[in-house]
Amino acid sequence: MGGSKLTVPLGGRPLIEHPLLALRQALGAAAVIAKPDVLLPPLPGVTVWIEPAEPRHPLVGIVEALALAEGRAVLVCPADLPFVTPILIDRLARADPAGAPAVIATAGGRTQPLLGCYQPAAAALLAPAAREALQPAQRAVAALDPVLIEVTDPDELFNVNSPEDLLIAQAMLARRLAGRRAD
Repeated sequence: MGGSKLTVPLGGRPLIEHPLLALRQALGAAAVIAKPDVLLPPLPGVTVWIEPAEPRHPLVGIVEALALAEGRAVLVCPADLPFVTPILIDRLARADPAGAPAVIATAGGRTQPLLGCYQPAAAALLAPAAREALQPAQRAVAALDPVLIEVTDPDELFNVNSPEDLLIAQAMLARRLAGRRAD
């Protein structure tokens, strides 16, 4: 959807505001890490970190966020997951990593490597894959042997990557809102 995907409206708000709301409700605060050319809507009260322009690989943002977090774990959530909930964010943040460098969300055997809590040790392990940008994030994160947290509602992992996905998300949101009104 291009560099302006995060500003596309969904339910009257920019797409990025949906997961940010869940993050803020679960953690109290949130930061956004983005490439310099990514168009963001105004995000009052949200820290924005700029990652290197190259290479273009999702692991670059994770590695950079861990460096900027100064030794703290980082909860990573893609900005295009409009249905992620504060409950899931809290589960990931509070899960015991049991020595693993990451705790990652999974549903039905499919992991979402960009939704998880990464420990500081993950930075050095992911940096080569991020720099080379040859290996898919899924494979690089699986190599960490992360703790997996099963997501009971697979809609929480629905991400918007195309205009068609946005239409599906709009229909999903409308169904959810209609269901709340019926209750």
